Amino acid sequence: MDVKDSNGTLLNEGDSVTVIKDLKVKGSSSVIKRGTVVKNIRLTGDAKEIEGKVEKTVMVLKTEFLKKQ
Repeated sequence: MDVKDSNGTLLNEGDSVTVIKDLKVKGSSSVIKRGTVVKNIRLTGDAKEIEGKVEKTVMVLKTEFLKKQ
């Protein structure tokens, strides 16, 4: 299963990615700002999602809003 970012670049465990669009957090009033760096990502069972720590919270992010560093 190939996991790719918004530009089609292959993502691997431990990569760092940048958020390319302000994202609202479900169930919260907070927003992940564009340009936020998510380091040391983990791949999930879904090719369109990754897990990463954002502000000390582990979140699942859609790869269509991410760019590999």
